[in-house]
Amino acid sequence: MEWASASAAVRRHRVGGERRDGPAAAPQPGREAPAQEPPEDACGGGARTRKRSAGGGGASRGAGTGLSEARAALGLALYLLALRALVQLSLQQLVLRGATGRHGEFDARRARDYLEHITSIGPRTTGSPENEIVTVHYLLEQIKLIEDQRNSLHRISVDVQRPTGSFSIDFLGGFTSYYDNITNVVVKLEPRDGAQHAVLANCHFDSVANSPGASDDAVSCSVMLEVLRVLSASSDTLHHAVIFLFNGAEENVLQASHGFITQHPWAGLIRAFINLEAAGVGGKELVFQTGPENPWLVQAYVSAAKHPFASVVAQEVFQSGIIPSDTDFRIYRDFGNIPGIDLAFIENGYIYHTKYDTADRILTDSIQRAGDNILAVLKYLATSDMLPSSSKYRHGNMVFFDVLGLFVIAYPSRVGSIINSVVVMAGVLYLGKKLLQPKHKTDNYTKDFFCALGITLISWFTSLVTVLILAVFVSLAGRSLSWYNHFYVSVCLYGTAAVAKIVLIHTLAKKLYYVNASDQYLGEVFFDTSLCVHCISLLALTYRGLCSAFISAVWVAFPLLTKLCVHKDFKQHGAQGKFIAFYLLGMFIPYLYALYLIWAVFEMFTPILGRSGSEIPPDVVLASILAGCTMILSSYFINFIYLAKSTKKTLLTLSSVCAVTLLLVCGGVFFPYSSHPASPKPKRVFLQHMTRTFHDLDGHAVKRDSGIWINGFDYTGMSHVTPHVPEINDTIRAHCEEDAPLCGFPWYLPVHFLIRKNWYLPAPEVSPGDPAHFRLVSKEQTPWDSVKLTFEATGPSHMSFYIRTHKGSTLSQWSLGNGTPVTSKGGDYFVFYSHGLQASAWRFWIEVQVLEEQPEGMVTVAIAAHYFSGEDKKSSQLDALREKFPDWTFPSAWVCTYSLFVF
Repeated sequence: MEWASASAAVRRHRVGGERRDGPAAAPQPGREAPAQEPPEDACGGGARTRKRSAGGGGASRGAGTGLSEARAALGLALYLLALRALVQLSLQQLVLRGATGRHGEFDARRARDYLEHITSIGPRTTGSPENEIVTVHYLLEQIKLIEDQRNSLHRISVDVQRPTGSFSIDFLGGFTSYYDNITNVVVKLEPRDGAQHAVLANCHFDSVANSPGASDDAVSCSVMLEVLRVLSASSDTLHHAVIFLFNGAEENVLQASHGFITQHPWAGLIRAFINLEAAGVGGKELVFQTGPENPWLVQAYVSAAKHPFASVVAQEVFQSGIIPSDTDFRIYRDFGNIPGIDLAFIENGYIYHTKYDTADRILTDSIQRAGDNILAVLKYLATSDMLPSSSKYRHGNMVFFDVLGLFVIAYPSRVGSIINSVVVMAGVLYLGKKLLQPKHKTDNYTKDFFCALGITLISWFTSLVTVLILAVFVSLAGRSLSWYNHFYVSVCLYGTAAVAKIVLIHTLAKKLYYVNASDQYLGEVFFDTSLCVHCISLLALTYRGLCSAFISAVWVAFPLLTKLCVHKDFKQHGAQGKFIAFYLLGMFIPYLYALYLIWAVFEMFTPILGRSGSEIPPDVVLASILAGCTMILSSYFINFIYLAKSTKKTLLTLSSVCAVTLLLVCGGVFFPYSSHPASPKPKRVFLQHMTRTFHDLDGHAVKRDSGIWINGFDYTGMSHVTPHVPEINDTIRAHCEEDAPLCGFPWYLPVHFLIRKNWYLPAPEVSPGDPAHFRLVSKEQTPWDSVKLTFEATGPSHMSFYIRTHKGSTLSQWSLGNGTPVTSKGGDYFVFYSHGLQASAWRFWIEVQVLEEQPEGMVTVAIAAHYFSGEDKKSSQLDALREKFPDWTFPSAWVCTYSLFVF
C-alpha cells in the first residue's frame, strides 16, 4: 500500500536522487552521517542547512525531474480558464431548448406581455394611484379573463384586501413598521369542491420610487399570472388550493405580506409557500432560502423543478446577515410559522432598483425557466400528500446544491454529517499513517510536514495582508471602485498580488530552507499539508452544523482519491505529463464547483459594494474575498511551485501585471461607473429637497432651514460628481444636529450608520400641496408613574417617525408593534409608516417613564414626510440640480419635510 511505502519514498527523495546518478552514488536510506551535519534546527534538522554537492540534492534538480516553469504556469492558467468557460457556458444555458407555449405549458410570451403592461405604468410606490388603482385594475382585469377561461374542474376566488397593522423587525439595526389601508390582490385556485389546505405563491407589484421595477418584482407577478392561467385551464385535478398573493407593499419593508399572513382569512389554509423575488435583473432564479427545516420542501423542488438552480451555501450566507437585504420569506417564517422556498434573480445587480430595471433587459428565456420551475413546483405541492401533514416532516435540514444547473443533489444534513465524518476519517487515516510511523522512519517527514503547514499558513496570511495594504492604499488615493465597471481590474490588481505573494513565500522556502530535499518529496509534503487544512476546515464546519461543509468534503475526498491513484506513477516517473494530466483530471470536480460558487459570490457581492454606504471600504472587502478565493484555489497547486524548476518568470509576470494595474488605477484610467446602454453601472445618489423646522419645549419654532440633502450610496461620496456639479463640494458637508434623533435628517430608512457622509445644498423652501400635520392629542399621567403621550399625524403615503429619550427618561411601551419599543442602531427609535389611498389619520401613543425630571424635557420626537408620487414629489430646484448630474449617475429625487418637537 502507499502508506506503507511512504517512509521509504521519503528517504529516497531526501537523499537527492543518488540512484539516478548511477552506482557510484551509494543508495543510503537515511540522511548523511551525523558527524557531517550541523545541529538540527526546530523545523527539520541540519539537512535543511547543508550545501548541495555535485552528487547530492543538486543532482535531483538537475536530473530533468523539475517541471518547466512556463509550461506549468501556462497549463494551470489554461486549466482554470477552461473550467471558468465551462461555468460560464452553464450559466448562459437558461433553458433546455424545446417547444414552448403549447397547451398546458408555461408560455413566456404571454408572461412578457403582462410584464410590459405592468412596467408601462411606471414607478409604483405604495399609496400612489399607479400602484393602488392602475396596477390593481390591470391585475383584476387579467385575473377575470383567466377565470373566464378556466376548466370547470377548478374554482377561482378573488379578494382585494386592505390591511392595517404594525410589527417590529431587526432588519437594518431594528425598527418598527406601521401600515394603513395598503393593498393585496389575493386569488385562490382550488378544486371545484374546495380544499382545506393550500400552498402560497407570493410576488409584489409595487416598486421603489423612480424605478419601473421590471425585475423587482413585476416579472414575478407576470410569471404568477401565467402560472395561474395554465393551472386553471388544466384538466389535471388539484388536491389542494393554490393561493396567489400579488402584494402591493413589499418595498415598504415587507408590510403587505405581514398584513396578509396575520389578518387574511385564507392565511390559515397555507401549509407552505414560494416567494418570488429579485436581487438582480434576469438570468437564473436562485433558490437561496428554504425551510426553516422542513426538508420535504427541498425534495419537492428537486423532484419538480425543470431547470434547477439552488444552493444551501447561498442560504447560509444570506441568513448570516452579510447581505443587507430581506424578503417576504422572513414574514411568512416569523409571523406565519410557515415553511417555504425563496427564489430570486441575482444577475446584473448593478441596475437593481434603478431606472434601468426595464422589461427589455429581462431575457424571454429567463422568464421561461422561472415559469417552468414555479409551475412544476406548485403543481407538485398542490397534489402532494405531504402538504396536509407537513408538520410531521418539519424536522431536519437539507444539504442541497445544483450541478451546473443540470440537476440538484440533496440529502439530509444528518447524512451529510456522516459523509463528512467518513471523509475526515479517511483523511486522518492517510495522514496518520505517515505521521505516526516509528520515529526513526518519519522524524524528518513529521517536522517537514508541520513546517510546510506553517509556511502555507504564513503564505496565505501574508497574501491577505498584502492585498489589504494595496486596498487601503487605493482607497486613500481616492480610487475606490475602479473595478466596479471593469471587474478584471480587481483580478489584475488584487488577484495577481495575492498569487504572487503565495508563490514568493514558497519560492523562498524552497531556496533558503528546503535546500537538499527533492522536488518530488516536497510536492508530496505540500499536498499533504493542503489536505490537512481542508480536513480541519471540514471538521470545523461540520462541528458548527453548517450544511455548507459539503464543499470541504469535496475538497478532501476527490484530491485524496486522486493522490492514491497517481502516487505510484508519481513515485516512479516524477511530475511528467501523465501525472499532471491525471492530477488535474482528479481535481476537476472540486475546482469546477469552486469556480461555480466563486462566480455566484462575485455576481452577488460586486454590485452590492456599489450601494453599501460610505463607511465600508469596498476595495478592502473585495480584496479580502479575492484573497480568500486565491487561498482556496492555490491549495492543491502549491505543490507545483516545488515541482517546477523555477518561479522567476511567474513572479516577474504577476508582479508586473499588478504594478502596471496599480499605476493605471492610481492614474484614474479605470472609471468606476458607466451609462453604456447595453450594460449600465450607475452611481446611486439620493436627492431630498426638504424644509426642516425645529421646535423648543414651549412649541416655538427656534430653527428653520431648507435645502437639498444629498446622499451618495457608495464609498466615493461626491468626489466623481463634483467636477460636473461644482456646487456639491466639501464646503456644504452636512453637520449632525447632536440633540436631534438620527442627526436631525429625514432618513427614509434607518441606514444612518451606513452613510455618514452627506451634503446639504441650501435651497428655497418646499410647499407640498398635501402638507403633513403632527400634533399632540393628549398628555396623561398613568397610575404607574409614567407619562402617556398620544399623537396624531396626517400626511403623504410615506412618513418616518423618530424618538429620542432624554437623560433620566426611558420609553417603556407604545401602541406600535407588539407594544415593546425597539431601538435602532445608535439608541434612537425609528418608526416607518405608510398608507394606501383614503387612509385615516395615524393616531398612536408612547409611554415615557421619567426617573429624573430635566429642564430640557423628557423626549424629543420628529416626523419626516416623504413625497414619492404626484406633483408634490417635484420642485424646480430639484429638477435643475438633477439635470446637472452626469448620465452615469442615477439620482433618485423627491421632496420631504421634517419637523422636530420636544416634550
